[in-house]
Amino acid sequence: MPRLLLDSTVLIDALRGRPTATRVAGLRRRGVEPWVCAISVEEIWRGLRSGEESITQRLFQGLRLAPLGVAEGRRAGTWRREFAERGVTLHQADCLIAASATRVGAAIATANTDDFPMTDVAVEHWPIGG
Repeated sequence: MPRLLLDSTVLIDALRGRPTATRVAGLRRRGVEPWVCAISVEEIWRGLRSGEESITQRLFQGLRLAPLGVAEGRRAGTWRREFAERGVTLHQADCLIAASATRVGAAIATANTDDFPMTDVAVEHWPIGG
């Protein structure tokens, strides 16, 4: 079964009831296993609006959690160093999300495809509101 790690942009759209919500809800029916990284959980939880806790909890209960450990930290740090040597700044959170996705063999669904320029990370563009 293919795996798809949902980035914060996709999760926010799903929680706001945008068309992405239907797309996320249909992943398993299409044979795709949805995943999330603890980094995205923190980003979403930090930005919750009043009364969104229960719906957010239900969303996360339906997703598998991609691990973050020493290997993912090393991989993320290597990407940041290598890109910095080329004059490209990558964010720590994005590199950790990408490392957790590669750990479980998942592509990343995001509206911010430019945040994941690593060649060994598959990225799907899910536009905001889409």
